[in-house]
This record gives sequence, structure tokens and C-alpha cells, in this order.
Amino acid sequence: MTLKRRIFLIFSFSSLVPFLSIFVISYYTIDSIFDNKIKSGIQSNLRQVELSLGDSLSNLNHVSQQLAYGGTIGKQLDEVLHQPKDATYQLMQSRDQLKKELNVITFTNPSIDLTMYYFRDEGKIDFENFPVRDDFSPDKLPLLAEYYGISYYGPHVSMNQVNDKVVLSALRKVDLPDRDDVYVYMETGFLTTQNILNNDQYGGALSHLILDGKGRIAYSEVPEIFSNGAEFPDFTKGEATGNFRGYHWFKQTSNQDWSVVSVISQANYNKEKDRWLLQILVVFLFFLCVTLLLAWLLWKMVYRPLNLFHSEIKWMSQSRLMADHHVQTKIPEFDYLLGKFWGMKEQLRNLFTEIERKEKNRVDLEVEKLLYQINPHFLMNTLDTVHWLAVMNGQDEIDRLVQSLNKLLYYNLGKLGEVSTIEEEIDALKQYLTLQQVRYDFQFDVRIDVEENVLKLPVPRFILQPLVENSLYHGLSDDGYIQVGVRLDNDIQISIQDNGSGMSEETIRELLNSRTVEQKKVGMGIGMNYVKRMLEARYENKAKLEIKSEVGKGTSILLSLPIAGEGD
Repeated sequence: MTLKRRIFLIFSFSSLVPFLSIFVISYYTIDSIFDNKIKSGIQSNLRQVELSLGDSLSNLNHVSQQLAYGGTIGKQLDEVLHQPKDATYQLMQSRDQLKKELNVITFTNPSIDLTMYYFRDEGKIDFENFPVRDDFSPDKLPLLAEYYGISYYGPHVSMNQVNDKVVLSALRKVDLPDRDDVYVYMETGFLTTQNILNNDQYGGALSHLILDGKGRIAYSEVPEIFSNGAEFPDFTKGEATGNFRGYHWFKQTSNQDWSVVSVISQANYNKEKDRWLLQILVVFLFFLCVTLLLAWLLWKMVYRPLNLFHSEIKWMSQSRLMADHHVQTKIPEFDYLLGKFWGMKEQLRNLFTEIERKEKNRVDLEVEKLLYQINPHFLMNTLDTVHWLAVMNGQDEIDRLVQSLNKLLYYNLGKLGEVSTIEEEIDALKQYLTLQQVRYDFQFDVRIDVEENVLKLPVPRFILQPLVENSLYHGLSDDGYIQVGVRLDNDIQISIQDNGSGMSEETIRELLNSRTVEQKKVGMGIGMNYVKRMLEARYENKAKLEIKSEVGKGTSILLSLPIAGEGD
């Protein structure tokens, strides 16, 4: 997975997971809260509708009692019914009086609208306060409840000719001595019932049903789903809530055994929750866009420096180490790393330049080395010819000199620093001393004491000759001596002592640190400084070289070398 994808994934995960967790928890919490709120709201509204309808029916019951039982109105109605038909004046007077009483009752009860007496056997009406529809028949009205001599109907369209609103009505039998077919019929005011049913806190989303005591639908505001006269689903189960054909319903049963049902569609029921969910989704999309934008900005912030690193490394891989213009990322951490990278590139460029220069010098030195190797080999061949001439002519001294020189030259042809043995070093030292004795024409008193068990031990080449040279060229007189001792004591102990004129401390420092002091005095010597540097290179700090000298008394050199395998 690329860095870009990882940044987007990690940033999105770290930003969206907490939000999604809060969203899921909030969703179920808010869903529960909304659900309880909607249910409690609908049930509260339903109880209010049920109480209002109950109050209206109780008012119908109360008013109808005044018109149905004994009293002034009852007596007047009885008088009207028993007036002889020929007593026209008295009949009109009784009727007028009864109408006045009826008008007083209806006027004092503004919630009552149409009021009249109904004579069932004759099928006629009388004393109505409003014109009545021709198709009036109590049997056609939706019966809501019936008990104690009173029947409640509705809601239904008013029987008032001038009113087509939905009303509640009641039909009560009038208690007359000699007739049992007289009933009082009255309706609620058309605004009363409408206001009760329109008591909706959900902006018209609620519809209402009214059920009779047997569960039949007496009134329905959604007849396409719950038709009038049909049985309400699951009524016998006595449940207060349920679902039917995509509708939620909530039922409230009155004390008179009739029920009011509030019905709301699934879409309207979830409308508020869906609106809240939509708002949450909008916020989620906003956070997602912000998260992706921040991830993109973070990627750009990282990508530009990485692209610079990639370009620099690509140029380095193509051996392009020339200085470039330094582009700044304006991010301190990346600028610091780029600065270090450019510094490293500058060091590599300088290193390559130094290697090229040294390689050129090495080639020159190889050519020069070949030239120097040709001359010694030619000289050795010439000395070999001189040796045979000296033998043929009986020149023993010359022969001894030439042989020593030839052996020494052969030994000198080996590379400086190569491994030799104590035995080879002692033999080369003897050849060197032979040549020096012939050269200066006097015998050196050189005493060599070497233990047998160290002869085959490996040591660096030219380890003894420079030390003995130092004794020869620093004040050794004719009666002087040089004592060379080699022994084994945990490591190789080499000691060189003389009784010459000695050296000062300053001279010792020059011998150890200068490359030119001895070369000015010695033709074949390679100097004390070589010994010191060779020991440092081969043995690091495990070899020791000590020089002790007193002016006029001599010099003592002690060399301690680790045995091969310990110092390497």
C-alpha cells in the first residue's frame, strides 16, 4: 500500500470511526427518544380527543334529559300532543310556548345545534329549530353506543339542511304517560366535532377513527384503508397500538365502551426521524469532505518533500553530484533533512574528487615503481657477474662484499611492511653489517643474542635494520659495541643497546616523527619513523617502542611485539 493510501486510510479511520460510533449510538438513542416522543404525543392527543368526544356526548346526554323527562317541557309536549285538533288557538299557543322553551335550552347550550322531536311510528319530526333533511332516519346513522334509553351516533354529516359538517348526535326516548314512540333528537354544533377531530399536533398527519363497542368502524377519515362499517383489525385482541397496511394506529377506549383510534402513515410517523437522519447524513458528508481535504493537504505536505528526496536520490544514482539550487519545502524538519542530504552529497562529491586524484597518483606511482624495480634487478644481475669475476681472479674480499650486497638487495626488493621472520631479519642485519664494515674499514663489535624459540616467529620486514642504523649513526666510536637481543616473554622482546655518544630528547622526537632526518644520513636506511608508523599500522597500540638515551653514555631501544595471532 502506498504512503498516499495509508495516509488517507489512517486519517479517515481516525476521523470517521469516532464520528460513526457517536452517530450509531446517537441514532439508536435519538430513535428511541423520537419513538417515545411520537407515541406519547399521539397518545396524549388521542386521550384529548377521546375526552373531548366524551364531554360532547355527556353534554348531549345532559341536554336531552331536560327535553325527555318530566318537567315544564315534558308537560308542555304532553299538552301539545293531547290538544284537540279543533282547538286551534290553544294548540298554537302551546306550540309557541314549547318552542320558546326549546329555544332557551339550545341558546344556553351553544355546543348544541339541531334539536327536534322524532315520532318513530309516524316517521315524522316536529319542533325542529333548523330545517331537517328529507332523508332523515335514525336507522341510517352510524350507531356509536346505546344504553339507558339513549343512542349515540356519529360522527356523521349533520341532518341540518344548512350544515353539511360532521357532527355527533343523540336519540333519547321521551318519557310520556301514554306514548312510547316519541324521541328527542339533537346534534352537537358543527364546529365542536370538527375542532375535536382536528386537534392534531402533527400538522394534519393524524387521521381518526371512531369505533363502537363491538369494534365496528362508525367513522373513518381514511375510508380507503379503514372503511366505514367494517370491523377494525385485531380489535378482539385488546391491543392499544398496532400496524395495518403501512399505517400505525393507537386506540383509546372510553368509559362508554366506544373507542377513538388515531391513524398515521409510516412515512408521516418517521418524518421527523427521517428529517433528523438527513441532517446527520449532511453533517457526516461534511465531515467526510473535510477529512478527505485534510488528508489531501497532509499528503501534499509530505509528497513535495518526498518528491524532492526522490529527485535528489535519482540524480545521485545517475552519478550527478554537481551542486543544484536548494529548494526549500518551508517545513523545518524536511528542510533540515534536505540540508543534511545536500551536505552528504557535497562530501561525496569531494570524496570522489579525492579518489580520482589519488587514483591518478597511484597510476603514476605504479609506473615509477616499475622503473625503480627494473634498476635493482639490473644491478643484481650485474653484481652476480662481478661475483663470478672476483671468484675467477681470486678476489675473496670483493667476492664477500658483492655477495652481501646482493643478498641485501634481494631482501630489499620485498615490499615494506610484509611479514618476515626473526631469522630472516637477523640474516639481513648481518649482511648489512658486513657491508658497513667494508665501507668504513673497521670492525663493529655487534653482539647478537637470539633465543632459538623465536627464530621462526613472524615479524614485519625491516624491523631490526633501522634500529641498528640508529646506533651506528649516532656516535658509535671505534671501541664501541652494539648489543642485539631477542627473546620470548609473553610477547617478542627486542632490545638494542650501544655505548655511543647518545641522543638528546629533541633528537629522539625528530627521529620518531620526521621522515627526512635519517634519509639525509643513510643511503639504504628507511628510518626510525618508518618503524614507528609500521607498528601503529600493524599492531595499533599493542606494540611498544621505547628509546632511552643519555648524551655521552649510549642509547637503549626496547621493542615489544605481540606474537602473530594476538596482534593481528
